[in-house]
Amino acid sequence: MGKKSRVKTQKSGTGAAAVVSPKEMMNLISELLQKCSSAAPSPGKEWEEYVQIRALVEKIRKKQKGVSVVFEGSREDYFAELMAWAAECGASCDGFEIANFADEGYGLRATRDIKAEELFLWIPRKMLMTVESAKNSVLGPLYSQDRILQAMGNVTLALHLLCERANPASPWLPYIKTLPSEYDTPLHFEEEEVRHLLATQAIQDVLSQYKNTARQYAYFYKVIHTHPNASKLPLKDAFTFDDYRWAVSSVMTRQNQIPTEDGSRVTLALIPLWDMCNHTNGLITTGYNLEDDRCECVALQDYKENEQIYIFYGTRSNAEFVIHNGFFFEDNAHDRVKIKLGVSKSERLYAMKAEVLARAGIPASSIFALHCSEPPISAQLLAFLRVFCMTEEELKDYLVGDHAINKIFTLGNTEFPVSWENEIKLWTFLETRATLLLKTYKTTSEEDRSILQKPDLSLHSRMAIKLRLAEKEILERAVASGRAKRLHFQKQLEEGAPLPLYEESDIALLENADAKLPIILRKLDEEDEHMEPELDPSRAKTLLESTEAALLNGQSKDMPPKIKENSKVWSLARSRLMLLIYFCFK
Repeated sequence: MGKKSRVKTQKSGTGAAAVVSPKEMMNLISELLQKCSSAAPSPGKEWEEYVQIRALVEKIRKKQKGVSVVFEGSREDYFAELMAWAAECGASCDGFEIANFADEGYGLRATRDIKAEELFLWIPRKMLMTVESAKNSVLGPLYSQDRILQAMGNVTLALHLLCERANPASPWLPYIKTLPSEYDTPLHFEEEEVRHLLATQAIQDVLSQYKNTARQYAYFYKVIHTHPNASKLPLKDAFTFDDYRWAVSSVMTRQNQIPTEDGSRVTLALIPLWDMCNHTNGLITTGYNLEDDRCECVALQDYKENEQIYIFYGTRSNAEFVIHNGFFFEDNAHDRVKIKLGVSKSERLYAMKAEVLARAGIPASSIFALHCSEPPISAQLLAFLRVFCMTEEELKDYLVGDHAINKIFTLGNTEFPVSWENEIKLWTFLETRATLLLKTYKTTSEEDRSILQKPDLSLHSRMAIKLRLAEKEILERAVASGRAKRLHFQKQLEEGAPLPLYEESDIALLENADAKLPIILRKLDEEDEHMEPELDPSRAKTLLESTEAALLNGQSKDMPPKIKENSKVWSLARSRLMLLIYFCFK
């Protein structure tokens, strides 16, 4: 058993104990809250604001040094206790063990052969830490009064985790003691390590994440020390920024959504033992069985004895993995960069273009994605670009006439160009746009590769530069693809090649091929399958000044409830409600 030590003083440079004045600390906390709640900085000033907030946080951290709840030893010392507790609670513990996999960290290792689709892991509800269990804990009285906790389940889980960590009798201690003591998300980066992300698409989310965390911490520090319903929380003497950052990171990298006991809605949860699994490409193989009231996971593939058991976290980009999970996945088949495009309202043909796009279910202004695969654009982006580049006569063909509605179905299909000229224009536009985006980076791809060769590069710096390089490589592929397509269609035009004609009979082809589904039936790129609806902005503002309705830049959007069934994978669980669970790296 690990002993907890609570140290309330900080050693000064001379070795004397120096007690931090409560008034002095509260003044710093108030200054931090005010700074983090002020109006958003003007464009280009975000980094300056980040540096100022970070300086205040570091001043607070320095005064709080040594004031925390800690466990002796390493997390590995408590794995046996975790397994014993899991077995006692009715979880499956046969067929695997917790092992260290070097660069990937701890994960699950098969102790016997496991077949693909075999149900090998289940975790009963009694083991889960949920918003519901938080409401029934010592945090309950404050939850009933605090609108921030009621609105943000991830904040509730973070404070629930801290309260249980400080409780010697907590039933979740066997789990909590095996959580990492530190994480590798940008919240834990040094300032110079964050600087590597400047000019990347991730930087705004990273800066907002830090600002929101600091604001949340300052707010709850005041609540814990002043609210009557917080008087019994075991945090008053030990609620440091590092504590909160740790709890936030634990939740951010592990939170999932499961159904409530009656199945009427979903709730956020931490799922012990199962969250030890590392990520690989594949498909979701975890669900929730309401009949047996447990989280269940089937094997993604065949595993031999002593092989690592993986699960698939979802179709996330490397930016999402770095920001919310703390790792860069080298072989990410779903990596992408965002690209914001829109039809100018001042354009003469705006109304016509907006109408065609609306019929295709695409906004006139939206965020799309350039993918790491070929082709780099989705059907939705192809459709948008085609409409974006249409002439007035081409637009009329998709707005009026007997076949106008059916022609909408062809917009995202590569086999039915609007015209050779239209294809040339759209691929020229894409090539130019990707080239301009590449010019916003301070370094070249070659320079990044050279930097990555340095042996003394920190883990976080290496991760940041890999992400920066991956963005550039996607853009470079988009440039090359755009150029190749442009040249191809120029040749088609010059040679007078006949344009493929759309016929009514082709609609069956479009509807029966997944790659050629009507655009109207396909989700937009920006509607990520792990996005969660945000709070109404006006309500969020009343909750905590300008606090966004999400913890840490809304990372909870990564895992909304999704009902999804795969007949092959879930053959073992037919007739059961399977709620898709998105997993975040431990």
